[in-house]
Amino acid sequence: MAKKRRSFWKRFDYILLLSVILLAVYGLIMISSATANSTYGSFPYLKQQGLALGLGLIAIIVLSLIDYEWWGKLYLVIYFVCNGLLLAVLLFGFGEERWGARSWLSIGGFTFQPSEIVKIGIIISVAKYIDNNKENLNELPTLIKVLAFAAVPIGLIAKQPDAGTAAVYVFFIAVMLFIAGLDWKYILYSVLAGVMSAPILWFTLEGYQKNRILNFIDPTRDVLGSGYQLDQSITAIGSGKIFGRGLYEGVQTQLGFLPEVQTDLIFAVIGEELGLLGGLILITLYAIMLLRLVRIARNTEDLFGSLIIIGVSSMMTFHIFENIGMTMGLLPLTGIPLPFMSYGGTFLLVNMVSIGMALSVGIRKEGLNF
Repeated sequence: MAKKRRSFWKRFDYILLLSVILLAVYGLIMISSATANSTYGSFPYLKQQGLALGLGLIAIIVLSLIDYEWWGKLYLVIYFVCNGLLLAVLLFGFGEERWGARSWLSIGGFTFQPSEIVKIGIIISVAKYIDNNKENLNELPTLIKVLAFAAVPIGLIAKQPDAGTAAVYVFFIAVMLFIAGLDWKYILYSVLAGVMSAPILWFTLEGYQKNRILNFIDPTRDVLGSGYQLDQSITAIGSGKIFGRGLYEGVQTQLGFLPEVQTDLIFAVIGEELGLLGGLILITLYAIMLLRLVRIARNTEDLFGSLIIIGVSSMMTFHIFENIGMTMGLLPLTGIPLPFMSYGGTFLLVNMVSIGMALSVGIRKEGLNF
């Protein structure tokens, strides 16, 4: 037993955990600055984010001790619970008036966004479903079955409508299928279908979604209206130059020109107050985290464990690239938050749980049983 415990802690990826803790602490510092001049100050934000961080660290340790194969045995239960939560959002959710999408639930005074919580559950469920059908994955009937299984939660999220979050799901599921050995011809067919359906999809978008795309194409088209957020974000990042204006010294940030600054536009705060240097430090920490995740995935013996890591790392990658890209005007503006940095207890906790799952896989990647 003592030997097994030594093996356990020897296989624990301390570098991955350290990178995540540094990212979360970095996030607390930037949230503190972003909310310093808010109505109630930064304390309420830091209190909730700090609580989520503490719970997340506990979750990481607990999940590391649990064999991830147990989650595979419960994948159908997890799948139906996840879809049940998403269905409840459509029936009882709210948020359309403020955020343009019915994406939130409130249970017993606790308000949360189920599409965020559901991410890790869907990663587990789809990973196990692909693993169960890996031998015949490139046979059309099997592939259709797998795609239908994955399409249900995506469809429920798209109905909210939350195109940004739905795109996250599409991306990590597509990467999981690719890693599982999906034939290139199906990937090519999917790309062609996406290009050909783009004109049709345009007419299904809400007005605010169309404006985001048009503002991305021409950032100057409506800087006092629908393009205000993007214009202020680009201005903030550009004004930071190499070393930034200084923490708590950002003009756009501290004078309230940046809306939703502690959530979607937190990278604009980094760019304005800490400059290029602050952005590079953040990207370096992300690179370390993602490289450690890829390392675990490559060393994992079974497909199920590997696909969990691929799903987690793909989810993180999409969030990172989309959030940083949209704040700089390089991608269309969406409501995609930045992992470990954006304010939101649910989002932070889900990211920490994802890392806990990854560590569980990494510890057992060579088949060690506990």
